Amino acid sequence: QVQLVESGGGLVQAGGSLRLSCAASGRIFSINAMGWYRQAPGKQRELVAVITSGGRTNYADSVKGRFTISRDNAKNTVVLQMNSLKPEDTAVYYCHADDLTLMPTMRTYDYWGQGTQVTVSS
Repeated sequence: QVQLVESGGGLVQAGGSLRLSCAASGRIFSINAMGWYRQAPGKQRELVAVITSGGRTNYADSVKGRFTISRDNAKNTVVLQMNSLKPEDTAVYYCHADDLTLMPTMRTYDYWGQGTQVTVSS
């Protein structure tokens, strides 16, 4: 069984920083892309940032220049460094693993973490 465990959410003032971490555990052969999504109350879940196994990144326009995503392929971990936080960044942040291949079946699935709350006060 695969689990994605997130940590690092919390309450911070506007302009502050938070660091979110996500670790995937289980019999994992590979993960194509890992990323972070967020969902604010009354809104749809949206992509924040994603990174491929080769290190290619993509960011939502709203976070470019403020957030940085990084990944350790050997440890199956992904980190989102969030700087210059704004009240509109307040949401539940979810870790996502895209095309995670399991051993020994070599079947591929997508997985989500349980979510971690980020609250930015003005």
